[in-house]
Amino acid sequence: MKLDVLFSPAGLASHEVAGRPVFVIDILRSTTVIAAALFRGARAVVPVATAEEASRLAQNLGSGSAVLVGERHGERIAGFDLDNSPVEVTSERVRGKTVVMTTTNGIPAFLACQAAADVYGAAACNLSLAGARARALLVERRDLVILCAGREGKFALDDAYTAGRLAAFALGGTRRRKGLNDAALVVLDLARRYGTNWERPLSRSVAGRHLMATRRGDFDQATREDAFPVLPVFRDRRIQSEST
Repeated sequence: MKLDVLFSPAGLASHEVAGRPVFVIDILRSTTVIAAALFRGARAVVPVATAEEASRLAQNLGSGSAVLVGERHGERIAGFDLDNSPVEVTSERVRGKTVVMTTTNGIPAFLACQAAADVYGAAACNLSLAGARARALLVERRDLVILCAGREGKFALDDAYTAGRLAAFALGGTRRRKGLNDAALVVLDLARRYGTNWERPLSRSVAGRHLMATRRGDFDQATREDAFPVLPVFRDRRIQSEST
């Protein structure tokens, strides 16, 4: 059995995830926003690298059929319809539409995994579904990668704690160490240290402190466990609910 946790996609080589199942985590806020959009009726989320590419794609999809969602360094992109916010991706704004999305940290993490066998999005808002699938994949394939988006290429406490919660779920509560990389051991210790209260570790992270001061509603939605019970899966260059 092999369970690897990666703290950031920075420097990630395609062979490190090639053919492997991967869970991407950017709890504050991309994977929370993606799950919220799909839960609220979006047809799909299309991740793209740049704002310019997002705008071109939205134009090609046609007026009224696409919604531009994104941020750079925590700020809404000029000309975009919505911020990278679970509060803003309401049913009225996204139902039946394709969300074209670009962000500083979360979207690059998805795009770094295109060689993977399967790529899923995980956060507090879908922990039970993501955890059950991670457990099934680890039992079946004996292999799993959990990729944290991190913060501008560096370690982020909020994503690492979430990775620990997901890894614990995948391991079925056992405290085994064989087959786990060092980062996996670290995140499991974080999850044990902070327990099951999402607000405690997230509010201590740099991203969490910033979000609490500027967008408290986004922070509150991100800490609601199983609030958006869908499992985003990235295939054929788009993210959809697994049941779609």
